[in-house]
Amino acid sequence: MDARESKPIGLVQIGKVDSGMNDGRPQLYDDASTKRSPTGVRRIFSFALSYMSSWEAISTNIGLIYWNGGPRALVWGFFIVIPSVLCQVASLSELASIQPIAGAQYHWTWHLAPPKYQRFITWMQGWVTWFSWVSVLAGGINICANSTLVIVSANYPNYVLQNWHTILLMYAFAIVFGFMNMYTFWLIPWLEFLAGVLHVILWIVFAVVLLVLAPKHSTEFVFLGNSSQSGWTDDFTGFNLGIILLTWGFVGFDAAVHVSEETRKARWAIPRSMFWSICVNAAMAFGMVIIFLYTMGDMEALSASPYPLMTLCLNATGSLGGASAMLAAGLCILISATLGSVASASRLTWAWARDGALPAYFAYVSPKYRIPLRAVWLPIVIVMLLSLLNLAGYVAFSVILALSTFGLYQSYIIAIACMLHARLTGRVQNAPWSLGRWGVPINIFALVYSAWLAVFMVFPTYVPVTALYMNYALPINALVWLLALIMWFVYANKKWRGLDLDLMEKVIADGDRDTED
Repeated sequence: MDARESKPIGLVQIGKVDSGMNDGRPQLYDDASTKRSPTGVRRIFSFALSYMSSWEAISTNIGLIYWNGGPRALVWGFFIVIPSVLCQVASLSELASIQPIAGAQYHWTWHLAPPKYQRFITWMQGWVTWFSWVSVLAGGINICANSTLVIVSANYPNYVLQNWHTILLMYAFAIVFGFMNMYTFWLIPWLEFLAGVLHVILWIVFAVVLLVLAPKHSTEFVFLGNSSQSGWTDDFTGFNLGIILLTWGFVGFDAAVHVSEETRKARWAIPRSMFWSICVNAAMAFGMVIIFLYTMGDMEALSASPYPLMTLCLNATGSLGGASAMLAAGLCILISATLGSVASASRLTWAWARDGALPAYFAYVSPKYRIPLRAVWLPIVIVMLLSLLNLAGYVAFSVILALSTFGLYQSYIIAIACMLHARLTGRVQNAPWSLGRWGVPINIFALVYSAWLAVFMVFPTYVPVTALYMNYALPINALVWLLALIMWFVYANKKWRGLDLDLMEKVIADGDRDTED
């Protein structure tokens, strides 16, 4: 029996429909009210806003500016990264408005790719996107664990950190996140809403504390300062490697699309939440980067610190308790974002299974919990297994993390390139969020930027290159492509029929509803 004939498909279910289960749909960001409820829109916007947590993401690695590009790469790099990311998110927002569906990138690829290559491109896109999101989830859980251990180490000087401590803490976070998505999934939208509020409040707290208490650098240092201690001797390479730090705060905005099948009026709510969350995060991140650069103190001491943000806060407050409280509040945002990663990765897993790529077993929606239970735990179990690489050292685990940003950029490139091809051949349908006549230049600009940054994402961050400082993004990405190609020739080329158009239409049509039933 074909896997797609009997499994749940989001807001509707092919085959048996149990009205007592509200059509068998998962209901994470579902809005039971009518007429584009402001509450529902605010929740998905809060999810997108707090998930990106751009200034927090940049702050966790602020010490890296000492190695490539210096302060000027962060400041002036914003004027390259932000307009380009807005072109990326505008392009994907239009796609989300056309097809708000959990599979996102690979669904859009199927819809818009040249028919002759449709199945192959979709197959490759699906695996690249799925592996990238597993890597994103691994990175999020790892950051939560490391941030917790930094606070513990700072407050207990006699504590000796071991690699297995990181693994156990990652297991704890992963299991808690899994059970929260299993038993209290109804609570997660409210946690995301509160995280969105905390995201703004914490920005104000950091800004006031650092500007009032921390020593200040000169304006010349902030806007013109250069530093390249990584071994790269030319400013051009150093600058481009430096601005990659900014991209870490603005990747993964497709997270909202992966929960779109559980969002009312998804064509309207999802693209606006994606786009405006980036706008708000960009403004907050730019302001905080300027504040960090003015107040970061001794750059050498900061870059030598195992966790520069703790050093920066400690230098400003002069209080271990105060600095720890600031980091603990930031950890709450990171936990919220990682909960969002579990939700997004699980829905992508569920969609990829219902479309016949992953085993149909993972497309099951629990009638008791009304979530794709097995799809929730599959990425979590994979991350828990991968975390064992920490026993060999962080470098071994970082090989997996290297795929996340580079892989997602590839998924954006494939989807936007297919969109551009369809636009030039007159195959793009109207949508509530439409780029109109600006579509072609925006798509082209997004592609050029994505390809350009993708090149530098595989550059070694430090030279000379050693096993410790190797950038493993390209090798691990090549492995993913190789595995997808092998599966294509062994199985998919003859047996995978591609996506079910009737199923897609039912899901998308159901997502247009205002009411519960």
